[in-house]
Amino acid sequence: MPRKTAKSKAQNRSRLLRANVWSIRTLWHSTLKFAFRLTLILLGLAALGAAGWGGKVALDRLFYDNPDFRLQAIQLNSNEAINERDLVTITGLDLDTNIFRIDIKEITRRLLAQPAIKDARIERQTPGTLIVQVTTRTPRAWVACPDRGLPADRRPGGFLIAFDGIVYPCPKLQFETAASLPVILIAPDPDHPIAPGKTLRHPELANCSHLINTARDQHDHGLEWIDSVKQTKPWSLTLTTREGTIATLGLREHARQLSYLHAAIAHAHKKGEKIDTINVIPRETVPYTVSTAAPPRAIPVAEPSLTPASSDRRNRDLDSLLNRN
Repeated sequence: MPRKTAKSKAQNRSRLLRANVWSIRTLWHSTLKFAFRLTLILLGLAALGAAGWGGKVALDRLFYDNPDFRLQAIQLNSNEAINERDLVTITGLDLDTNIFRIDIKEITRRLLAQPAIKDARIERQTPGTLIVQVTTRTPRAWVACPDRGLPADRRPGGFLIAFDGIVYPCPKLQFETAASLPVILIAPDPDHPIAPGKTLRHPELANCSHLINTARDQHDHGLEWIDSVKQTKPWSLTLTTREGTIATLGLREHARQLSYLHAAIAHAHKKGEKIDTINVIPRETVPYTVSTAAPPRAIPVAEPSLTPASSDRRNRDLDSLLNRN
């Protein structure tokens, strides 16, 4: 191994000293460059901030604080859920605000929180109009559960069930339309409570809805004649008409059974009778009971006491019922 001489040691010390000197200078120059660049960045950010603040002030003056864009009109489409007063109450809309300060998303959220409203769209129209388009749910029937304190009465606030299965309180504006719909009576079921804004999946609902849908398809009769429908047994439904006739139907063949029912009621009317009860499940022998409507009297007389014979109970073939003289 070669030995280090005094000359080589002196050269090493010279290189080390030169390296140390150049490192200090490099660090100093790097620090100056960094400080200069940082200053430029800060100046740029300050300029951008000033420009942004100035732009915000200009934007506020041009749009948000411009009196020309003050809310002047609300354009609400015709619907059966809310009117303009309801809209302001539900959304908490400030009538003195600028249309560009209105939180469209929040107002839309509050409208959709109403169970009777299926969809809502809101737009601004300059200079000062708010356009609101709402879609109301379409009711299929009323729904009630008397055993749970939900009476079977038609009134604003009573529960309706829409075609999508959502239960919602009847709005005042929709009551006139919904008044002709039947009531679906369901038994208490803790697993399927009636809750506004929720989908009702009660096991009895499908059978009752199928009967109502079939009656709706028979356009000549519609639904105005049906008062209520309920499932009384695992194999049968009970339909009560507005006149008080109680009809027993099966879970299937609703078109045929409703045709029997309409024919029997029409025939009874021609004879001045009213059908009290009828079972249209059988295809041939249809049991029913009737009561005879007494003709009007000009002079009051004492009424006879009621006897079991006042209700004429029969069990006839449907053909003989319709063809009876």
